[in-house]
Amino acid sequence: MAQNADNVLDHFDLFRGPEYQEMLANKKAKFEQGHDPAEVERVREWLKTEEYQKLNFAREALTVNPAKACQPLGAVFVAVGFNGAIPFVHGSQGCVAYYRSHFSRHFKEPTSCVSSSMTEDAAVFGGLNNMIDGLANTYNMYKPKMIVVSTTCMAEVIGDDLNAFIKTAKEKGSVPADFDVPFSHTPAFVGSHITGYDNAMKGMLEHFWDGKSGTVEKITPVKNGSINFLGGFDGYTVGNLREIKRIFNEMGVKYTIVGDNSDVWDTPTDGEFRMYDGGTTIEEATNAVHASATISMQEYCTEKTLPFVAEHGQDVFAFNHPISVKATDKFLMTVAKIAGVEIPASLEKERGRLVDAIADSAAHIHGKKFAIYGDPDLCYGLAEFLLELGAEPTTILSTNGNKRWEEKMKALLASSPFGKDCEVYSQKDLWHLRSLLFTRPVDFLIGNTYGKYLERDTNTPLIRIGFPIFDRHHKHRYPVWGYQGGLNVLVTILDKIFDTMDANTIIAGKTDYSFDIIR
Repeated sequence: MAQNADNVLDHFDLFRGPEYQEMLANKKAKFEQGHDPAEVERVREWLKTEEYQKLNFAREALTVNPAKACQPLGAVFVAVGFNGAIPFVHGSQGCVAYYRSHFSRHFKEPTSCVSSSMTEDAAVFGGLNNMIDGLANTYNMYKPKMIVVSTTCMAEVIGDDLNAFIKTAKEKGSVPADFDVPFSHTPAFVGSHITGYDNAMKGMLEHFWDGKSGTVEKITPVKNGSINFLGGFDGYTVGNLREIKRIFNEMGVKYTIVGDNSDVWDTPTDGEFRMYDGGTTIEEATNAVHASATISMQEYCTEKTLPFVAEHGQDVFAFNHPISVKATDKFLMTVAKIAGVEIPASLEKERGRLVDAIADSAAHIHGKKFAIYGDPDLCYGLAEFLLELGAEPTTILSTNGNKRWEEKMKALLASSPFGKDCEVYSQKDLWHLRSLLFTRPVDFLIGNTYGKYLERDTNTPLIRIGFPIFDRHHKHRYPVWGYQGGLNVLVTILDKIFDTMDANTIIAGKTDYSFDIIR
């Protein structure tokens, strides 16, 4: 065998050895009952046709590789943004393992989250005992400052009442009567991770502002001139929230980041394990009701939360992942107006540098065609930036987008000659996008790691922007919001353009007429 203690091969080389190739060939021939290679090739080519695309888009009862995750993932995202909080998911242990691994693979950091570990008996008789024991165990073992409860499919299908369960658990002594246990119902079989974010964030604010859980008294707001900031579900939360803090501090704005998970997913290696690091404190969450305004950086992540905030007398403002110069201008002018401050010269310089960078690189991006997929706000922000760059968005797909998002997206595209040929799809999946990449080919694809398979199948170069990014490291540490974020996105797009250009001009004496040192 090729593998031995003196020469340990990794899997990239190991399975290319002759003995493994022979083993795989035998397995295929004897056990897989495969079809004739010519028939396989015929079907493969047919899958690229418009005839198949029509059949693909006609399907109703099947989803293939949706570009979204389920609600409880968004609820866990919210929970870890509060100081000393541990997410508690009322449901099966396997579901929670998925949420933890999904975040840990993206952020390369441990993600603490516990489960009520419901099994078959709880599915029949209800999960009250699991809640009673689970809250007690969590409180005593992990010493949190609060436990944030959400649900999975199992608990929602049988109709477990979180409010009643938590009250009963407190009566049984699982946690002290005045201990904070905010909650939200997040059924995983509807909506997506952004719906879960919205439900969980609204549940947090209800708990601290209205006392819905019966643990705090309703607060009468007295405005203090500060701004609340909601980032939404964001794979770049580490870099983006730090960038927002920097901008606010530059402007001299009084603010509260509600759900600040920028530290817990970027802890240092210094010999100390930090289960809870940073985050919005209970006091800050409670006092957030007194803010003059709340800003959401992602409109479609806060469709329920912002109306709730508005009911408490605050002005609310929603943005769509501001990456472009125009979007960042609007964001900064809104903040300046709310806070009654001027935009400092330092930020104006950053704006000029981004405009300069765009001008430097315009010739390489102008006219390039792009397909984009991902969350609705991210798709909007990226499309707006591409139009600004003179690129041509051709296909935009958001599995968790809705008709209202579609109309807003189409209005944006109609505002620029570069968007006139773009088609917009909500509630479609990546198998739909695969058909479109064959029938409406583009130069580049923008999306998360799962686009890797689309890149291989359709030979469309993938630019990795979104969530999750599993196969590249540390992207989450760099902002994509604001002028600095726009510059990062610009560089990411350009790097792929130049890499692709080099790969297509690399053969000496055949294609290397443009294999240039200067680009």
